[in-house]
Amino acid sequence: MPLEVTLDHHNQEHPVRGRLTIRTLAMPADTNPSGDIFGGWVLSQMDLAAGICAGQRAQCRVVTVALDGMSFIRPVKVGDILGVYTEVSRVGRSSLDIHVECWVRRGRIGKREKVTEAVFKFVALDDDGKPTKVPDTASLPPYVESEI
Repeated sequence: MPLEVTLDHHNQEHPVRGRLTIRTLAMPADTNPSGDIFGGWVLSQMDLAAGICAGQRAQCRVVTVALDGMSFIRPVKVGDILGVYTEVSRVGRSSLDIHVECWVRRGRIGKREKVTEAVFKFVALDDDGKPTKVPDTASLPPYVESEI
């Protein structure tokens, strides 16, 4: 069952969707010329987290093939703690969709805010790099279901 936490977002209560997969600190080396954290750094954290989630569910190598609906809601600042939350939103024969949300804690004890979200699309691959079937949940080891 995914972890759900109620946090402030646009002055409304909204649950975080998914399970915390990555937590990291935004550093000065990751800034753009305006002094905000470079969007590509945030995107790479999201892709890493989505890949972890997809790989656990598929139980094999997965590759990112697309992403849908990404929008930056708020900037990430140096010193923000970025939390990347993931959830399997669709499983096809050889593909998976992973919903990803990023939330930050401003400063070490500040307010939490949602900064972006997207859906990452993955394809499961066999040892030869060919698309392969994603296993049914019934055939997953018990620990996998609790981690995704």
